[in-house]
Amino acid sequence: MTGASSGIGLEISHRLASAGSKVFMVARRVDILEKEVAKLQAQGFTAHAFVQDLAEANCAESIIREAVKTFGGVDCLVNDAAIVRHFKIENWNVEDFDSHVAINIRAPFFLIKEASPFLKKSKWASVVNISSSSGALHLDGQSIYGMSKAALNYLSTSLAGELAKDKIRINTVSPGPIDTPIHKTWSDDLDAAYKWLAEQVPLKFIGETSDIANAVLYLLSPLSRFITGSILPVDGGQVIRP
Repeated sequence: MTGASSGIGLEISHRLASAGSKVFMVARRVDILEKEVAKLQAQGFTAHAFVQDLAEANCAESIIREAVKTFGGVDCLVNDAAIVRHFKIENWNVEDFDSHVAINIRAPFFLIKEASPFLKKSKWASVVNISSSSGALHLDGQSIYGMSKAALNYLSTSLAGELAKDKIRINTVSPGPIDTPIHKTWSDDLDAAYKWLAEQVPLKFIGETSDIANAVLYLLSPLSRFITGSILPVDGGQVIRP
């Protein structure tokens, strides 16, 4: 479980742990991650913290090796970690561009690659990639972030087809506006930002992290055993907006 220390990733970790999963939680902020893992352990859940920056080239190998060492194998994988920046074209630089590719695309691909030998051995093998409605919409200032999420959507469906022979299911959850701390990275006026975000969806409210966690739990569970290659929008209808 990457991006596990806050927001959607943290909520997914709690949801999976409460459902009985052993959760291997990966994030780069050691203090926050260890605090959250300790909370889960105090509730009697099985959780393990692993600090890793997904921008590093060999991060996937390190993560999967440690996960197998800790729990003996890999049954499921959730790729949630992402970087998002809102810049007009004239403000982008190579470093920001490359960080989106490294974290939002390269890391999920190689995590699936490194995990696949162990997923093949599991009768519950399932991968969920967390995308974004930005991958299917035109949103000013999100050209590179949206590009990376559109690429993640394609990656998910392509690998779902390639790995179906090994009974590894790969699906995507595509959140719309969700109440998470990430909005602070692009707006100094959260009230105005949330009002604007709510106006972007037909249901006229933004979602909660639990909405995403519930979708992920379903796609990881045997209840979705005949579903692979899907892209599930959890966005209040944002992608069907006229």
